[in-house]
Amino acid sequence: MCTFSAALWLSPPARAADTTQAPEIMPLDQVRPGMQGYGYTIFAGDEVERFDLEVVGIMPNLLGPRQSIILVQLKGPKVEHTGVVAGMSGSPVYIEGKLAGALSLKLGIFTKEAIAGVTPIEDVLHPPAEAPAAGSAGAQPAPWGPLPQEFAERAGLSGAAYLQPIETPLVFSGFQPETLRRYAPQLEGYGVVATQGGTARPRPDDAKLAAGDMVGMVLVQGDASIYSACTVTAIEGDHVFLCGHPLLGLGNVQWPMARARVLTTLSSSMASTKIVNVAGSIGTISQDRLTAVVGRLGPAPPMIPLDLSFSAPSGEKKMHFEMVQDPKLTPVLVAITTFQGITANAAYGEGTTLRLAGEIAIHGHTPVRFDNEFAPLDFLAPDSLQVATSVQTLFARIFSNTYETPKIERISLRVESVPERQSATIDGAWLEKNEVFPGDGLAVKVLLRPYRSAPRVVEVPITIPEQAVRGSTLRLLVSDASGLNRATRPLGMSFGMGPGPGGLDQLIALVNKERRNDRLYVSVFTAAPTLVFDDRELPSVPLSEMTVLDGRNAPGSVQFQRESLAGEWSLPMNAVVSGAVSLTVTVK
Repeated sequence: MCTFSAALWLSPPARAADTTQAPEIMPLDQVRPGMQGYGYTIFAGDEVERFDLEVVGIMPNLLGPRQSIILVQLKGPKVEHTGVVAGMSGSPVYIEGKLAGALSLKLGIFTKEAIAGVTPIEDVLHPPAEAPAAGSAGAQPAPWGPLPQEFAERAGLSGAAYLQPIETPLVFSGFQPETLRRYAPQLEGYGVVATQGGTARPRPDDAKLAAGDMVGMVLVQGDASIYSACTVTAIEGDHVFLCGHPLLGLGNVQWPMARARVLTTLSSSMASTKIVNVAGSIGTISQDRLTAVVGRLGPAPPMIPLDLSFSAPSGEKKMHFEMVQDPKLTPVLVAITTFQGITANAAYGEGTTLRLAGEIAIHGHTPVRFDNEFAPLDFLAPDSLQVATSVQTLFARIFSNTYETPKIERISLRVESVPERQSATIDGAWLEKNEVFPGDGLAVKVLLRPYRSAPRVVEVPITIPEQAVRGSTLRLLVSDASGLNRATRPLGMSFGMGPGPGGLDQLIALVNKERRNDRLYVSVFTAAPTLVFDDRELPSVPLSEMTVLDGRNAPGSVQFQRESLAGEWSLPMNAVVSGAVSLTVTVK
């Protein structure tokens, strides 16, 4: 349990002092309009500077029931010049010499006065058992996002009349501008502002924090890094309270906590921001809740390593990253680092075929394998986006599974760039005969048109199923991988709904059997329906069984398809195949 005085300490801005004294707390019910106060933050370097403020009033229940905000006006030459700065979140606010709260909200953009909101100190320091984390059951929705434009228009409001959390700089260090353009918008919806920054060498005194210092929350580190930074509000024992509002609102988390150092503060009429470097690791961020981000000084938590090698005729380059473990966040970070690892390579160029191989090593389970090929895109998007999206989708299926928490030991990826477009389109298909007997062999001839090359015919030998009903008609589908997937998977399964594997081992086995882009598939379908039940496909199910299973009290666990897959064959093509053609054959 946290107490508000005995263990709470705050270093004064003059760092020459070796001792600290626990500040007196200003309860919210004692705050009155017109009271004078001040706050601490860093504008440049390591110097914690003071700015003045005046209480405008109290806004009860602004963040939710019994979660009020103190509205203040900042004063002084620096804050009146910069306004409320991104990265200022968490700056400790004192009223009449007593610690009153953390600077956390700002009032609009392009405003002429620096009006800000302060989270009361009782809410910042409230024990987690009494204040639910933002991502947990019973928590109030965290107002970390900007004011929705549609809501503003309907309510007759503008951004300048709406209190919203002070933006938190989300710093991308070592990332290409194209990576920021592609992925920063996915994260900016949480109320962070993407910016570029760097890393600083660790110092022996990195963990010697004072209120007003900057602390970084590390999401990715290694050959490139992603981190965010907030101002420290208070320190209680080895616990550090910062931000005054959530970063992403993810509740209980395990992120490395690092020292952040301010280079300078950029003044802007639209959005002033601090430019920061992240330094040495000093502990673990454990809570990302409604009224504060909370960390603990000490060792950093384990991260997921990702090793990526990019190979081209001109050479090979290897990169290493580490990222936090979070079901919602990590898949996006995997995509960002994969995309960056490819596009940041000097040998990378558009218009090449990319071959992906690798694995996800999971403790106690069979590795998940990557093995696919991607042709250049025909629209304005980086070719590497396909690889990053494929890795993200597969990783998300494993990491966010509903069966157990996987212990990811490492991710290993190898991307090979082939300096030409290797793709082929299915232009047609035909059979040597249209009437067959059960068990007959049959050659399916397919006309392929390689990219900017002469058409060619390939032959795929198949066998008519022994159980084929005489007098029936079979459908033969000549297709690429995605076409066959659509034909054999219920609609709901394409969106992650309906039946699925019975556990993580079964899910891994299913993923490792995924069809590949560089193969030509021929499949045989019968007119009998298929019943998909839990993790099993039951082809040609009798009507009586369908009726019984359809009446089970398990909505969504049973699905039907109009056809049954009776056989599947594939041919490696050393090129990305696209297209589909259907044929029919009669069983005599």
